[in-house]
Amino acid sequence: MDLKQILIDWTSMSTLERKTLIAEKGDQLVSNMLQEIGSVDAELRDQLIYRTFMEMIGDQLLSLEQMQLLFEETVTEKYLFFHTGDEQTDTVFTRSFSALLLTGILTVDAELRFLPEKMLVTYLERSDQFLQKERDVRGFVDGKGWAHSVAHGADLAAATVRHPAFELRMAPPILQAIKACLWKDVVYVDDEEERLIEVIEAMMKKGVSDDVLIEWVEQVFDKLDHYLNSRGYDPSYFKARTCTLHFMKTLYFALKIKKSMPKLEGVVYMQVAKHFKLG
Repeated sequence: MDLKQILIDWTSMSTLERKTLIAEKGDQLVSNMLQEIGSVDAELRDQLIYRTFMEMIGDQLLSLEQMQLLFEETVTEKYLFFHTGDEQTDTVFTRSFSALLLTGILTVDAELRFLPEKMLVTYLERSDQFLQKERDVRGFVDGKGWAHSVAHGADLAAATVRHPAFELRMAPPILQAIKACLWKDVVYVDDEEERLIEVIEAMMKKGVSDDVLIEWVEQVFDKLDHYLNSRGYDPSYFKARTCTLHFMKTLYFALKIKKSMPKLEGVVYMQVAKHFKLG
């Protein structure tokens, strides 16, 4: 099977032709696409495999069984957690685009509810792990395209929070994972903060209280203060400080525009003002 040519042909197929292809070769096609989801060929990975998966899922061209198997396979160490902890290696593409694929599946399942409860709950109970453990935080990789693992992980976290099966008790671990993203020894330059803010906004809509979010905001800044007091002005501190301030300033304006949590907005403002100047 020439996967790339089939997916190029897919782009010009009618809905009927796509249904026919899936009926005849669907299982093999999905399997081959998943195996190549982390390809370093940016066109194959991003423009063909990812886009085709989203069309298959969004247009409900796959059977519920195929969707279940796809989800079950993707949340494993073979894909979403493939070589977790690697830095500066091509394994990031497998993890990152697995996160995007799962985002699509969860978004559709939020409406159709085809995932078995046990499978879904198993995932939800560890839904913080991707952002917690991901160490390769590159955005665009020359010659290979977008890795963007933190942004894609944020997309997955937001879809997770929006899912009807998500419970408020599951929010704190994800909040801690977002905090961890501010301490990955990098200053983000590809709008990762904005994508992480979408997770907070999803929590607000879900009903996570302002008290919970206020406590978390204070913990984020407390970690900065504790690190400074114990380690001083080293490079890791400055990177974390820049990430934290960028994130919190973005959160402040998101809160100010929506006017949904004035108490939280005030706390974020005070903390940013306190930490805005060194010393």
